[in-house]
Amino acid sequence: MNKSNDSKVEANRIGAPISHAAARPQATKWWKVDGAIPVQEQACIVEAAAMLAAGQTVAFPTETVYGLGANACDSEAVERIFTAKGRPSDNPLIVHIADVAQLDALVLPYGESAQRLMERFWPGPLTIVLPVRPNAVSSRVTAGLDTVGVRMPAHDTALALIRAAGCPIAAPSANRSGRPSPTRAEHVRADLDGCIGGIVDGGPAGVGVESTVLEVQGDRVHVLRPGGITTAMLREVAAEVTVDPAVDPNGGMTKALPPTSPSAAPIESQRMAEHASGLAAEPPLKEGAAGHTAEQAAERSVELLSVQPAPRSPGMKYTHYAPQGTLSIVQGPSADRVSRCIQAELDAAKGRGETTGVLAFREHAGQYRADIVASLGSVEALDEAAHHLYDALRHFDAAGATYMLAEACPAEGMGLAVMNRLIKAAGHRIIHC
Repeated sequence: MNKSNDSKVEANRIGAPISHAAARPQATKWWKVDGAIPVQEQACIVEAAAMLAAGQTVAFPTETVYGLGANACDSEAVERIFTAKGRPSDNPLIVHIADVAQLDALVLPYGESAQRLMERFWPGPLTIVLPVRPNAVSSRVTAGLDTVGVRMPAHDTALALIRAAGCPIAAPSANRSGRPSPTRAEHVRADLDGCIGGIVDGGPAGVGVESTVLEVQGDRVHVLRPGGITTAMLREVAAEVTVDPAVDPNGGMTKALPPTSPSAAPIESQRMAEHASGLAAEPPLKEGAAGHTAEQAAERSVELLSVQPAPRSPGMKYTHYAPQGTLSIVQGPSADRVSRCIQAELDAAKGRGETTGVLAFREHAGQYRADIVASLGSVEALDEAAHHLYDALRHFDAAGATYMLAEACPAEGMGLAVMNRLIKAAGHRIIHC
């Protein structure tokens, strides 16, 4: 049963950000998971679970990124997430469970397609949007929607913590809203120390980007946020897979087709004839060689947010994952053309007194002259790019980079998630060479 403070919480205007400055200073507890002891037997899990049960917030590791957890059924506890992060109030939260049996108390009956997805990908980096059972979770979790996103993380520490807490855990990424998501406990401390109850340090995250979020529409699976489960993997289970235009780096709804052979990895895609009604997203902010000013980019961002509907999933509406400096993505017809364009822009920025950075793939990283060069791994293994992306963005911040450029990658497979995150981190700034 939800606590009785929902009426107070609902007084906040939907879509209005909660001020990060409103988070009351507190001593944040730090626990370190001991790899030599079964996680469920460790005192840190017992202590962190007790904190969650008492209505406090705890950051914990998952296989994707670190999450900031609170009891999903306690509105006061969930409110502490929004306050600590400075998160917009119309951005729904994902509920984490440790056992499929917990679903009965959370959601209404769902179909066979959703069941097959759970059997295939849980535990794992997949969030399924399901019809929420009335009063099952705080209305702050659903942002007033009649659905709730649920997932079961594939991480022993996360699962042990959820079981020990004895309640479903609402958990967005454990960072200040808009900042790069945390893949290490140290990232959480840098953003939220003194604003949350505790941090469970379970080492670096594995996947490196957030879970795939989808909704099931009959036999069709519709991706609301690309992530650790690719459209090709979903196609092994679902008859049809589509990607929402709001999160599609290609700019429109993409239909994932069957592989040409059972072992074929690349995803072929085609434009659907029309965008779904009310879902079409504005195209990325495209730049020529001269680029756009920061003021123009800011004006465009405000314009986009003013016309977009309330998000049905985290990651659909707001600028996310952004470094403190200015980041743009560079695309072109060839790797050589992109490299020449990036270096010319870096040289011009250096002449303006900028501290420059470049986010490049291993095959090209050695040829750039910049103050900071960060490698995303091989362009032939985009799961490496997903793993390194947020760490690299935070490295730019630590080094004081003010002007950064990133090589684009194919928006297929894990590249769909990488490009989605890069475009949001860049505020939709793309330089076409």
